[in-house]
Amino acid sequence: MKIALPSFQNQVDEHFGHCEYFTVFTIGPDKKIASQETITPPPGCGCKSNIAQTLAQMGVTLMLAGNMGQGAVNVLGGQGIEVVRGCSGNVKDVVESWLSGNLDDSGLACGMHSHACHDE
Repeated sequence: MKIALPSFQNQVDEHFGHCEYFTVFTIGPDKKIASQETITPPPGCGCKSNIAQTLAQMGVTLMLAGNMGQGAVNVLGGQGIEVVRGCSGNVKDVVESWLSGNLDDSGLACGMHSHACHDE
């Protein structure tokens, strides 16, 4: 299993669409982190770029994020990537919390910013 997190300085970036990079964790059969890598997102807004397809091709099936608009949730879902919103803090700590069963989706969609990403 692979889990991606929008990241900035090893922290969950609060804005998926404009994060500095994505941290991708590979989870081993023992339900522990086996490896970690970073992916630079393509230029443009996250939900309008090809990042969902890129992550899906890498085998990512879960996105742990801070805030995210419903359009981005739909695009990721269309690529088979489940989204859990409301995450914050160090990316490794967040993954470990999810692996321990301590994270649930906040259900809150980002709508605070006015740009094309939120028109979907």
